[in-house]
Formats: sequence, C-alpha cells, structure tokens
Amino acid sequence: MRKIILITGGQRSGKSKKAEELALSLSPTPVYMATAHVWDDEFRDRVRRHQERRGPQWTNIEEEMLLSRHDMTGRVVVVDCVTLWLTNFFFANGSDVDVSLRLAKEEFDAFTKADATYIFVTNEIGLGGVSDNALQRKFTDLQGWMNQYIADKADEVVLMVSGIAMKVKSE
Repeated sequence: MRKIILITGGQRSGKSKKAEELALSLSPTPVYMATAHVWDDEFRDRVRRHQERRGPQWTNIEEEMLLSRHDMTGRVVVVDCVTLWLTNFFFANGSDVDVSLRLAKEEFDAFTKADATYIFVTNEIGLGGVSDNALQRKFTDLQGWMNQYIADKADEVVLMVSGIAMKVKSE
C-alpha cells in the first residue's frame, strides 16, 4: 500500500533523524535517497556526518533530480531533502520558478506512483521572514508551493520543532 509522509521543520530541528527512525521502525532495510549536490567541503562534511549516522542496513542512493529512475516498489524510502532537490531544479532551469515547480511536481508524481512508503524531508524556509534577496524570495516561493503540493498528497505531515515531532496531518 502506497503511503506518503512529509516531515518538515526548520534547520537542525531533527527532521532527518526523525525520518530515519521512522523508516527503521517500518523496515529493517530502508532506502536513503540523498538529493544533495555537494557544493563545497563544509557541505561534504555535513553529508559525511549524515552517512555515518546510518548503518549498513540502509541502501543509499544519490539522485539529484530524477527520483523516478529508481523503482522503490515495496520499499520504505527516505528522500532527504526536498529543499536540496528543488535547488537542483531551480538552478538547472535558470531560476524559473514556474518551470521548476511544474517539473518537480511531475517528477514527484512519477516517483510516488509505485506501491511504497515515501518519507520526504523538507524545510520550512519561509518561517524565517522575507529575504531582501530577490533570488532567495523566488526560491522560498518555490519551496513553499512544493511543500504545499506534497502536504496535500501526503497521508501524514509531521512538523519538527526543537527535536519534538508534532502531527499536523494524519490518516
């Protein structure tokens, strides 16, 4: 049975840890789909710390955009994270919000067709106020609209606040 769970919150709110714990409670061999493009050494170190936290029971897949290339039928998969995934669409499409949003929605729909449990990790970057940077405002809009799209399709939505999970939507 297909199930979509969205875990959202601010930076360092415990989203990834919660998603990993949930995945391990649902499967002894979950999949971790990392969407990040590694831009610099600091980010490479961040990725390494995430990888070290996971054990050998995880299947790790690195996929920056085309999640649907991977058949997750029957699996439990953590997609970490929507924000970095959208960043890849945003920059690949010349910062065009409309094109990026359309393509990300199409890819999301194609990926989540399979009978699997999907746990998406995302950020609530719009909670921090309005940026004085035009490019950041465009991306924040893209992120907010995609979060709404996924939340609408999700069976469950969890908001992480200071390491505490708050149910926003449940079956």
